[in-house]
Amino acid sequence: MTDINNQHFAFVAVLGAPNAGKSTLVNRLIGAKISIVSPKVQTTRSRIRGIFVEDDTQLILVDTPGIFKPGRRLDRAMVASAWTEAEESDLRMLLVDAVKGIDKNTQSIISNLQNNKQKCILVINKIDLITKDKLLPLIASLNKADIFTETFLISAETGENVEELKKHLISKAPKGMWMYPDDQLTDLPNRLFAAEITREKLFMALQQELPYSVAVQTTAFKEQKNGIRIEQTIYVEREGQKSIVLGKNGQMIKKVGERARYELSKLFETPVHLFLFVKVKENWVEDQSQYSDWGLDFNA
Repeated sequence: MTDINNQHFAFVAVLGAPNAGKSTLVNRLIGAKISIVSPKVQTTRSRIRGIFVEDDTQLILVDTPGIFKPGRRLDRAMVASAWTEAEESDLRMLLVDAVKGIDKNTQSIISNLQNNKQKCILVINKIDLITKDKLLPLIASLNKADIFTETFLISAETGENVEELKKHLISKAPKGMWMYPDDQLTDLPNRLFAAEITREKLFMALQQELPYSVAVQTTAFKEQKNGIRIEQTIYVEREGQKSIVLGKNGQMIKKVGERARYELSKLFETPVHLFLFVKVKENWVEDQSQYSDWGLDFNA
């Protein structure tokens, strides 16, 4: 631990449209997986804080749910959470997908930042997927908003220019005492972290819209002599969805369980004994206790 009189500390909100690469960037900056990633949009539901320390600086990177036009209660809660983090953070980054450019969700975020007179660091992601002749006009168009203090061109996937972004964030952190121990990577409880890993495997395995009708809850998390025993319930909204999650002869749930167990064992650095159960819970999205687990406001 450094001398507390020389410590620097900052909250950094990572904003962006769904699937802009926020979770990939946070994992890259932290140097470890603390936020789930999938090709599907709106993967992140809860507010996830990643923590990294370099020399006398501790940064808390807040991976926010993608900002989009909300419809159902869960959508409204996710978007409200993202904007709350933006208002309360010391620094803000707007991540823009270089391939998609300024879509309606990104434009909405920019307009909101302008209306609230909030300055932001512009981070254009996925530059490895676009040619420079298309990149320059995008940079010019975005900077017309007059809210960006700096512009970084990165690839969160490959790591290109991410180190330069990290150095900039560190340089902007004001003096302040650290909030967490220097070896802690996230403030996410182990039970919720384990549920997020299983949900990621469901997203990857179910190549359809069903994942948005699925919730995962860790009902037991017990450390034993031979590893960790984890019991989780996968909630779906209809009986037909339960059959899809289970798969023919239980093959789908077996595959999801194997993949989740393998990754959890690596992350917790001990054998994990994972037991999955699937239950039908109509309209689970209206269950207020779920929102408390995710750190979301049920009444947003």
